Amino acid sequence: MSAPTTHRTAEEIGRTPAGPRPLPPLGATREVPLPEVVTETLPSGLRVLAVHRPGVPMAELRLRVPFAAPGSVADPAFTARAELLSSAMLTGTGTHDRVGIDDELAGVGAELGVAVDPERLLVHGSGLAEGLPTVLGVLADVLTGATYPETELRRERERLVERIAVARAQPRTVAREALQRKRFGDHPIALEMPSGEAVAAVDPAAVRALHAEGVVPRGSTLVVVGEIDPGEAIAAVGAALGGWTGAAQARELGPPPVPDAGPLELVHRPGSVQSQLRLTAPALRRDEEGYAAFQLANLVFGGYFSSRWMENVREDKGYTYGAHSGTEFVPGAAVLGVETDVASEVTAAALLETRYELGRMVAVPPTADEIEAARRYAIGSLLISLDSQGGLASTLAALDAAGLSIDWLRERPVQLEAVTPEQVAEAALQYFAPERFTGVVVGDADVIGPRLRALGGVE
Repeated sequence: MSAPTTHRTAEEIGRTPAGPRPLPPLGATREVPLPEVVTETLPSGLRVLAVHRPGVPMAELRLRVPFAAPGSVADPAFTARAELLSSAMLTGTGTHDRVGIDDELAGVGAELGVAVDPERLLVHGSGLAEGLPTVLGVLADVLTGATYPETELRRERERLVERIAVARAQPRTVAREALQRKRFGDHPIALEMPSGEAVAAVDPAAVRALHAEGVVPRGSTLVVVGEIDPGEAIAAVGAALGGWTGAAQARELGPPPVPDAGPLELVHRPGSVQSQLRLTAPALRRDEEGYAAFQLANLVFGGYFSSRWMENVREDKGYTYGAHSGTEFVPGAAVLGVETDVASEVTAAALLETRYELGRMVAVPPTADEIEAARRYAIGSLLISLDSQGGLASTLAALDAAGLSIDWLRERPVQLEAVTPEQVAEAALQYFAPERFTGVVVGDADVIGPRLRALGGVE
């Protein structure tokens, strides 16, 4: 009989007579392993980016059409038409009804979706790589021949009105709308969601006219990533979308105003048992000098689970389930957002601790250990976000809209590794001082108002 096999537990393997085995230090990540991007602008003005990304036999598409409202002031009627257009764009063409479009895509394991915001119309999708010509054919049919059938449009309009009503009942929606108004006033970027009344008043002819006027190739960008040959993919795009033409330039959104520092605005939400804290201040764009140091400073403050702010208001005080800070990029600028939701009775206390942590970033700069942990997180999360075809396609589309190439991604680890504690301390001093911020607090003013007003800085 053979001797019994013995197994060591994970705890036994990880220990020695002298104690736990030390973990080896993480090595520096010198570059992000990214493929080459083949770029070509078609005669129509459509810019195509194609990337060979093996792994799974799929292809990802991201079509970005700049889709800003005309003028420099928010236009509720335009926002309503744009939302209805995005909801109904795939409901029928001159050759296919909704079911026909779905069947055509399903035949190659594909799907398409449409979304819109104050900056752009986005058509996103994926499918089997070998079915790319079919997906491009459906896309071309929709771009050049969407008919917005009245029956379908009516159905989508009713659904959209219902979704808006549900969204408007959510405190996070109320807080977001109040924050955008506080940040940007009446600039078009502040109006992210139309009213149900404005959507209900949209005429089908207005949606068709908006499509003809705004869904144009000149100034638009199509990103294709997957198990493809980039040259062949661009040729397939040219063949399929050659009929999508137009002399007009897609309309880019103008830069919004920079948020001014000042008191927080108390937004009354009667009967609410929670409050939404939303603070904001100007930040750095991705292409500005010092962005890497700012990114690490933000992570230390509130950008990930091990941040100072999260440790304070969640782990230590128990005021919230989550607290997060991050950068939003807008045309020509960037804004820092600081947000958390707390119970009404601890609203003033949570705001006090938030201001305290912002002040501590200035008075007690991030330590070398804090910076190193944030650096490892930043590099690791970047690699994870780009690991899938879809993640890479979305990132490339966003970077291209900001005038940046894939080289920006390749250089990120080196730039993050080069940031010194002194540079992070300077970024913390410059961008996290409490006096730079403004924002909103949404909640029951009768309950939270007295303590907030006593605390100061809230109107």
